[in-house]
Amino acid sequence: MRTRRRAYSAQRPADLGGAVWSVPVPIPGSPLGYTLVYAVESPAGPVLVDAGWNHQDAWTALRDGLAACGVDVREVRGVVVTHYHPDHAGLAGRVREESGGWIAMHEADAAIVRLMRGMPVDSHREFQAEMMRRAGAGAEAEAVRASERPDPPAQPDRELRDGDLIDLPGRVLRVVWTPGHTPGHVCLHLEDADRLFTGDHVLPDITPHIGIYPYDRQDVDPLEDFLGSLTRVAGLGEAQALPAHEEPFADVAARAAEIRAHHEDKLLRLRDMMTGDAAEPLTIWQVAERMTWNRPWSDLAPVQRGLAAGEAAAHLRTLESRGAVRRAPGAPGDPVRFTATSQ
Repeated sequence: MRTRRRAYSAQRPADLGGAVWSVPVPIPGSPLGYTLVYAVESPAGPVLVDAGWNHQDAWTALRDGLAACGVDVREVRGVVVTHYHPDHAGLAGRVREESGGWIAMHEADAAIVRLMRGMPVDSHREFQAEMMRRAGAGAEAEAVRASERPDPPAQPDRELRDGDLIDLPGRVLRVVWTPGHTPGHVCLHLEDADRLFTGDHVLPDITPHIGIYPYDRQDVDPLEDFLGSLTRVAGLGEAQALPAHEEPFADVAARAAEIRAHHEDKLLRLRDMMTGDAAEPLTIWQVAERMTWNRPWSDLAPVQRGLAAGEAAAHLRTLESRGAVRRAPGAPGDPVRFTATSQ
């Protein structure tokens, strides 16, 4: 797979012009390597787009990287978090402590943060294990009980909705709600420069994780939401994309169309696979085992298999909503199973 990701050691803070800077912030132990945090200057002080992982090395990189761009972290006006994941929201609380600024996040992700902050670690592990068991996992369901959970991010001070303008005097930075990767993921359109901060929604070479949690929910369809969000972003035209990973790139509309085509192809291949195995209803876990990932299933750790199952569940849910697969009858408490329809 081609990627524009370079080693974190090769990254440097960059002046992107138009009073916008990027600062690479490391993600310890992650193949993603780093999050690109952006600083947008205004007459009333800079606003950050995302903040990075909550780790001392990441904090040092953020503070010193901003300083290299002429931005004192103590003068930050606020942090807009594109979504609640720890490599984006983790340091927002520390920036708030240093600067007295605000944290803003879409209301749907703010609700998830409240839930996470109110859930004890042991309860979260039990939830994860039961979710995996319902998907048809074996020993992996027990393995997650021993896994560590990152600390939940800080609760935001401001909750955003689609179309809101960020408090950034002298600039026009508008919220574009793009659910899919998370329920409250947002892109941010810097309208005075026709630039789009895309978070994880549109990346130049890789695609974001789209999953359902719990895996067997029927009241949501995050992949269909994501596809709709891609269409919406494509409607913004050839704006320059400023993503949270890899590097900035031109023509966000073209890349959004590529990602949509990738998932539509993946849905077709999954439908064909389910048709081939039509005599045997499959659990979500069995479907995930049969799908193609960036590494063989046997090489994936239990947590990575759990993420793969979440993505398999999201694709199955979209096929279900389109009438291509259905849930097979089963006894209460049994893992949910899917089978192809006759259409």
